[in-house]
Amino acid sequence: MRVIQPNYGRLLDDFRVGDVYHHPWEVTIDDGMLAMFAASFLDPNPLYSSRRFARELGFRDRLVHPLVMLNLALSFTVHDVSEQAIAHLAYIDLKFPNAAYSGDTLSVYSEILGVRVSESKPDRGVVHLRTTGVNQDGVVVVTFERKALIPTGRLEGRAHPALQEETAEKNESAQESLSSERKGHAPNSDLPSALPSELARDIKMPAWPGRPRGSFEDFEIGDVILHSIGHTVGESEHMQLTILTRNSHPLHFDEVYCSERSFTKTRVVEGGLVFAWTASLASRDTTANALWELDYDKGSHPNPVLAGDTLYAASQVIEKRDHNKQAGIVRFKLVGVKNEQPATLLAAGQDLFDGKFDQKVFEIERTILLPKRGTTA
Repeated sequence: MRVIQPNYGRLLDDFRVGDVYHHPWEVTIDDGMLAMFAASFLDPNPLYSSRRFARELGFRDRLVHPLVMLNLALSFTVHDVSEQAIAHLAYIDLKFPNAAYSGDTLSVYSEILGVRVSESKPDRGVVHLRTTGVNQDGVVVVTFERKALIPTGRLEGRAHPALQEETAEKNESAQESLSSERKGHAPNSDLPSALPSELARDIKMPAWPGRPRGSFEDFEIGDVILHSIGHTVGESEHMQLTILTRNSHPLHFDEVYCSERSFTKTRVVEGGLVFAWTASLASRDTTANALWELDYDKGSHPNPVLAGDTLYAASQVIEKRDHNKQAGIVRFKLVGVKNEQPATLLAAGQDLFDGKFDQKVFEIERTILLPKRGTTA
């Protein structure tokens, strides 16, 4: 009897700087997938829900939410990069160069930028990679760097071959993909080519009671916004979304594995979902009118989230600058905390944005393009 037990992912010594991995998942995004995300993430921005609004801005249809794109692209890499990882450490320079639509097919590749052994704990090290997601036409729709903490050694019985064993044709294709990474991207701009630089006046926003805080002029540097609602993470909710995005790390859905190998001794909520819930909890007060998510940077997960934890969000305005007559750019520091409201923590003297404390589960900088007053009808 032949017994085969393949392993996936890589250990630290399996990585080489310059390697390019074309991840095996290729998924067509459909309305059903988007409906499932919309049912979990309370984001009011009409770019992702209103065909009429998106078309008025110059897009051909409503857009796929950018954090859906992040969760898919991040999850696709797990199969052969981080399925053996101890932890996800950082999000760096996350951008969405072009719009994605329902019906697009996403595929993803990653380039290894750095590999180093930890000085304090030589049984583990950090892998730094850049991941790029493209649609069926090769147009880049999401790109980001991340760092993962991975045990040292080589993975025995690895299901996928070492890169040098792959065909020359595939490696040549990888280099061609890297050289065309900015295909379809407006030159010298963080905006997609479908969004005109001179936005039309009188953009008709969906009706909200009163006037939402959503115009460029509504924010000043130093403003702190404590978002009022929370989100209690359901056990089936986080597992279903993890599997929907094809994240194959057993840390998120295999209780037997976690009882033996998880530092929490149970399943841990996937970080990309914590990211998306935190951003969505903040959106009603900050980005409900956003014309584009320009970038996310300097992101991390200081503490884990488990099923049953309740997430809350807070934002601080850290930068503000003009873009043109119709729009301006605002940069926020966004934090997510668990099981205590930001107002309670702030009243107790906690530094929400720069402090280290047990309740903080996420932090990142977020840059958005907002319409100016008079642009929206």
